[in-house]
Amino acid sequence: MSRPLLVVDGDSFAHRAYHALPKTIRRRDNKGAGAIIGFANFLLRLYEDECPRAVVVAWDTLESPTYRHRAFADYQAGRHFDPELLEQLGVLPQFVTACGFAFAKAPGYEADDLLAAAAAREERRGGRVLVATGDRDSFQLASKKTTILQPSGGGEIARIGPAQVRERYGVDPCQVPDFIALRGDASDKLPGARGVGAKGAATLLRRYGSLESALRDGRFTMQAEKLRLYRSIATMDKSAPVPPLRSQTPTWDKAAALARRWELNRLGDRLENLAKQRKTQKKPRRGFR
Repeated sequence: MSRPLLVVDGDSFAHRAYHALPKTIRRRDNKGAGAIIGFANFLLRLYEDECPRAVVVAWDTLESPTYRHRAFADYQAGRHFDPELLEQLGVLPQFVTACGFAFAKAPGYEADDLLAAAAAREERRGGRVLVATGDRDSFQLASKKTTILQPSGGGEIARIGPAQVRERYGVDPCQVPDFIALRGDASDKLPGARGVGAKGAATLLRRYGSLESALRDGRFTMQAEKLRLYRSIATMDKSAPVPPLRSQTPTWDKAAALARRWELNRLGDRLENLAKQRKTQKKPRRGFR
């Protein structure tokens, strides 16, 4: 079986690491390092576990609004990021590049859009995709060729395909944006349809197949345009710009050197060990004389 493309939601895992690890973890010049360490360890674990042919890490461009923010003023309103987290988010793409991996970041697009675009491109070329993210909006990407890797309790990672989406939400992956529009999404400040929760949204979609069909049947007449807007906001943009996704050879030695410059020596040790293992694996075996 061909090796998969690994697509990683960088912001999702950096945020998780920042809030999970002690703020006492520091790097050179007494700068914060918890998000860097946590993200790096998770990325290396994924690489070792999944053996992908290539890795692309997607990032939000926080200083640039997306069409979602322009279309819906309350979208993600009230979010606040600590300056130390923002500083680490700014340098993490350097680490990704040092590892020999690709990263995707573009003004006007969220990491979600870049995940979707990378997955769609890999599917078109006939490849398999693993999308690592903590964001359940990504369930809309699940398919025969694309599996979502979602962190669960105790350090485990759940593998989400179409069957798991149906089990959890009661809808098919292609219906997830409609489901979110109807149910709402508190984290993104989408209110959803009045009086409709998760069960109600799933029931409606099983009956009508789509939000648009329900609207054509006269449901939610007074909320129709808002619900269409919420669906648009919940839909990942597969046309987002992503870099070439050629097969890669990790450059663990370069990543180790960067970790040393940041004075993150335990991370440097781990990367140097990976570099040594790779060199050992590449040595040709001696034949018998």
